[in-house]
Parts: sequence; C-alpha cells; structure tokens
Amino acid sequence: MSANLQAVVFDWAGTMIDFGSRAPVVALLKLFDGFDVPISEAEARADMGMAKRDHIAAILAQPRVAAAWAARYGKTPDVTDGDRLFARITPLMQPAARETAVLIPGAADVVRQLRGQGVKIGSCTGYTREMMADILPAAAAQGYTPDCLVCAGDTAFGRPSPLMLWKNMVELGVWPAAAVVKVDDAAVGIAEGRSAGTWTVGVAASGNSVGLSAEALAVLPVEERADRIASARAELLAAGAHVVIDTVADLPAVLTGFAYG
Repeated sequence: MSANLQAVVFDWAGTMIDFGSRAPVVALLKLFDGFDVPISEAEARADMGMAKRDHIAAILAQPRVAAAWAARYGKTPDVTDGDRLFARITPLMQPAARETAVLIPGAADVVRQLRGQGVKIGSCTGYTREMMADILPAAAAQGYTPDCLVCAGDTAFGRPSPLMLWKNMVELGVWPAAAVVKVDDAAVGIAEGRSAGTWTVGVAASGNSVGLSAEALAVLPVEERADRIASARAELLAAGAHVVIDTVADLPAVLTGFAYG
C-alpha cells in the first residue's frame, strides 16, 4: 500500500462491534424457527454481510432450505415469502444487536489514531437504520462514532455492489478510491471493496467465518483456534482481500505503507 490515505471505511458487526458477528445469526435462527423451517448456524452465516433482505433471499435459495420450505408450505419459496420473513426480522435483530453491541478491543484506539493522522472514518453495514438504532449510541458511549454511516436500503443495491462504499466516499469528500481502505470480516464486504476500487483489509479472528465470541475463541485448544482463524484468513484472501489481520487492533501495522493526509 502506497498512497495518501484519506479514509478508512469499516464494517460493523464482526469488524468493529460484536466479536464473532453473533447478532444476525441469533436473529435469523429465531426467524426461520418461527416459520417452522429451522436453519443451521452455517446456513445463516453463508451469505453474511449482505443487506438483510438479500441475505434472507440467499438463505431461501439454498437447496436444503428451499426443500424444507417446500415440504412445509407445499411450494418453493418466492419473493413474497422473502418479504414475509424480512418484515419480521427487525424486531428480532434489535435486541440481538443491542446485547452484542460491544466494541472489539482496540477499535476505538485505532479510530482515534487514524483521526490524529487526518484520516476520515466511514462505515457501512448490512443492517438497516432501524437495526442500528441501539448500536449507534452504544458504540458512541464506548468511544466510536464514525464520520459517515451508510446502511442497507440507503443505496439501490447493497454488497457486493460498490454503492454503499462509494456513497461513503461522496459523503466524506474523498477520492480516488485508491486512497481509501475498506475493512470487513465477510467475503461479500471484501468483494464490495474490490468492486469500488479501494484497498481491502479482511478481519479473520473476530469475524463471521470463525463466528465465536472473544471468550469462546480464547478457550479453544490452541491448534483448533489456529485452524479456525487460518480457514477464515484463506476465505477472505480468496475473496480478494489485499491483506488479512486477526482483529481491527492490528490495522495500523498494515497501513504503514500509506502516507497520511
């Protein structure tokens, strides 16, 4: 990386808050249970990072889930079914997001350091603004308030399209894309960054692919913990990440090639 760094755009769950990106999984499991079509955690996590409406549609399109839906309702799931599910996700997401809205260690310090070097702080998420309502003040109370927030529904398309990231750049007044870094724990968020033309940094240990709280990850046997993080790292690199770190606390070390300001 060698450019004048103007902005870093962070994802939220699994990157800056909610170590393990657990809130969406809790909500999605409850959602599908409520429709008598239970899904597994792996099925819930497969398309993490998408706007929640798109995420639900992707889950319904998974062959096993589609077959289970057809067995329960006598037809394959369609757009109307996706709309019915999406209409019920926000009341499930809000308490789950509120309960997991804890900053990942080092997040606030990294933002403080970047701002001290004149870097603007953007953010985007697959959550809607309603879903973010309790997260924003909780993050602020812990020392993190981005300069810009773009939510699912704020642009015509969500990830992996570049539109949310480009909207951040417009709102922050930064260009070219090569002067921006996107930090994300999900493959679809890395694809967003590559589509937008920014540098991309994947976050492995705290993210969706490992999917464990910091406490649960810490108590794993050393080899199992290393294997899970290595698998997440490989997934993010395969998605196009320029570099992968364990958590956001490691970000400054990979930005050393940038000139600030």
